[in-house]
Amino acid sequence: MGWHRQNSGFRGPSLGFALGSLLFAIGAAPGYATTVGAHIGNLTYFAGSLFFTAAAFAEFRFTGRVTPGPSTSRVNRYDWWSALTQFVGTVLFNLSTGAAVIRSLSAPERDEFVWQPDMFGSLCFLVSSGLAVVATTDVDGLWDPHARNWASTWLNAVGSIAFGVSAVGSLVVPATQRLESATAANLGTLIGAVCFLVASLLMRAPGPPRSPVDGTPRGRPSRS
Repeated sequence: MGWHRQNSGFRGPSLGFALGSLLFAIGAAPGYATTVGAHIGNLTYFAGSLFFTAAAFAEFRFTGRVTPGPSTSRVNRYDWWSALTQFVGTVLFNLSTGAAVIRSLSAPERDEFVWQPDMFGSLCFLVSSGLAVVATTDVDGLWDPHARNWASTWLNAVGSIAFGVSAVGSLVVPATQRLESATAANLGTLIGAVCFLVASLLMRAPGPPRSPVDGTPRGRPSRS
């Protein structure tokens, strides 16, 4: 979540990320898609992705970030690029989860419109998390567990890695038309969603944050 306006109590982005993360965690919960059906499971992810995009846009535009210039510090420059890359990633996840809702897609179309945006969105989130880690480390140091933004940033980084693993696992093998690893796809999504949820709740807690932090949730279609 953004740190400039967060200091004055502007925690709207973190609420959006928390709601989106909760929906992704529900969607990835064992037995959920089997119980409600794959279509409802995909709709759950798509609804969550809309919260993420709204939150990412609000974080980028309304938390006091200024376009970097020659005199911009490294912390603020990395923080700005982290927020922008995160927003791009959420839009790609909108495309991925939205396309997954369409039942009539062929296998090649699902690869093009579901898996590829998911993978590129995952890469955006990994880059965003890396930039946020650098920005936060410059302020709080490599190890400062008492800093709320420090903890949130590293949770988001772990969540981004988990979603990256999930994206790799969700690749459909052409020869079998099955996922590369359904276990990795579902477990990665669940772990990532929980990490993003906890990180967002940390930013909702009272008290001023000490450094910039990236908020990076996202989800993907049901895999059952």
